[in-house]
Amino acid sequence: MNSESPFHEGELEVQQRVGETQSAQKNGRIIASAIAENAIKFIEQQPMVILGSIDPQQNLWASVLLGSPDFVNVVNLQKIQLNLTRIFRNFYDPFWTNIQHDSRVGLLLIDLENRRRVRINGRIVKQDHEQLEIAVEESYPNCSKYIQRRHLVQTKSSNLIAIKRQGEQLEAAHKILINSSDTFFVVSAYPSRGVDTSHRGGNPGFVRVLDDKTLRIPDYVGNSMFNTLGNFAVNPRAGLVFLDFQNNRILQLTGEAEILWELDDPTHETGGTKRYWNFTVKQWLETQLTQSFDWEFIDYSPHNPS
Repeated sequence: MNSESPFHEGELEVQQRVGETQSAQKNGRIIASAIAENAIKFIEQQPMVILGSIDPQQNLWASVLLGSPDFVNVVNLQKIQLNLTRIFRNFYDPFWTNIQHDSRVGLLLIDLENRRRVRINGRIVKQDHEQLEIAVEESYPNCSKYIQRRHLVQTKSSNLIAIKRQGEQLEAAHKILINSSDTFFVVSAYPSRGVDTSHRGGNPGFVRVLDDKTLRIPDYVGNSMFNTLGNFAVNPRAGLVFLDFQNNRILQLTGEAEILWELDDPTHETGGTKRYWNFTVKQWLETQLTQSFDWEFIDYSPHNPS
């Protein structure tokens, strides 16, 4: 990594390839080694955190952690705690076993209703049955683009029994969920910089299922930093998670990503970038939540390509 740049060689390579090096250097000033003071209140109000972790085989997983709005606590600007007594724990999620093996994690705290998000990358320095303590290594806000607004109406107990299903090829129900989704989250990683968790959104159908193991995702205009694609350029492993807002299901996918440059885009589905990335599924895990969450859809992002 260039000592004068917050970016590693993969990010720099992608920035140069698309001609956005200057914009990236300007925008990269928001990347800090500590949490911004004006983000503390926001962080501590969030009932949902998206987490990235690494399993013993070096596969990446994206996880959804839901709880009461006070389960995240900012201890100081370089340390946060997750109160595990205030979450709805999905014991089937590989996150819990992954962190026993690898302390690196990436967090995305996102408020869908108000289109705000903060990314935190770091390491777990303390854990027990009641809390996780995470040392912050990088933190920065993201813009509001491509976030579909949803209001979490309420949470209530459910009579559902926790169900776990897994496999290697997508089933018909998975394809329907993915093809109709307007939101998912993606985890990528750089060997010496840790795990990064990000959001992707668009109008329903923006993610296309090409076959039983392959998804195609358009890459829209963003903040020019190319954290996710930059990681893919060095390490193709990735983790995706789709949250079924209607049926309280979570679909987690782990596999590999391949960046596609300058493809024909006659319908303007990339918003003019002509960039895509393919995701090849290695394994999927579907869980039915034992807690019901009622999400009220408000509207689509005005930035979504038509």
